[in-house]
Amino acid sequence: MIIMIYEPGEDSFLIGNFLKDLCKNKSVLDVGAGSGYLAEIAMKNGARKVDAIDINEESVDVCKKKGIHAWQSDLFSNVEDSYDLIVFNPPYLPKDLDEDEESALITTGGERGSEILERFFLDVRNYLNEKGKILIVISSLTGVDNLLFDGFDFKLLGKKKLFFETLKVYLLGS
Repeated sequence: MIIMIYEPGEDSFLIGNFLKDLCKNKSVLDVGAGSGYLAEIAMKNGARKVDAIDINEESVDVCKKKGIHAWQSDLFSNVEDSYDLIVFNPPYLPKDLDEDEESALITTGGERGSEILERFFLDVRNYLNEKGKILIVISSLTGVDNLLFDGFDFKLLGKKKLFFETLKVYLLGS
């Protein structure tokens, strides 16, 4: 069996650049941690606490081998704490019937591409400390841009245009 773990790409590098400046002395939760790239950035840049979650048990194992405190969770299903900063590089592609199930787990955000984001925003407030923030990347392929940010103050931190999509990084808070 081939183990599928989301490896850092343009989206990870873009959000990671902003994470470096936002995590110092913060408690950070990396949602959908994949290879642990963002959790590692938080650890190396002064976060006082870093946790990582992923639905994929193989991703959790990879994170643990890197010294990251990680566990399996379908979004917030197994999360009990609250955090100063929640970082999320979500799977955002619309469902492709030709994509195999393992690959789709790390790339597909649902039928439309936004269902995982919708679930995330339904629950995320329950896991933010007072004045907590969310750092998130959204792809133009998802087709929602900032429509899910209802009730949050948000700021576009940066964007990167690729040949097939535009990636945008937002910082959200209450």
